[in-house]
Amino acid sequence: MKRSVLLGLFVTASMLASSSFAAGGTDSLCETNLQTIANAKNQVQAPDLQARVEASVQQAKAYQALNTKEGTEKCIAETTQTIQEIQKANKDGKNS
Repeated sequence: MKRSVLLGLFVTASMLASSSFAAGGTDSLCETNLQTIANAKNQVQAPDLQARVEASVQQAKAYQALNTKEGTEKCIAETTQTIQEIQKANKDGKNS
């Protein structure tokens, strides 16, 4: 059940992010990714992964605070990588 809910969350976030990205709202994609990570943080059980996720979020927020195109792109890259890492951990069954 947890996996189904989490998968649904990621699918929904991906669809929202895709429409934001297509509309040119890259800053919105960064914010959407940060929200996706915040929602998924409760599902992360491994302490080492929790620490990496938290560090990644702080780095992404720092990039976002730059309020530049480059900062936004770095935020998106950072958050996308973190989302993929969380998905992989859930797929591998490390958080069951």
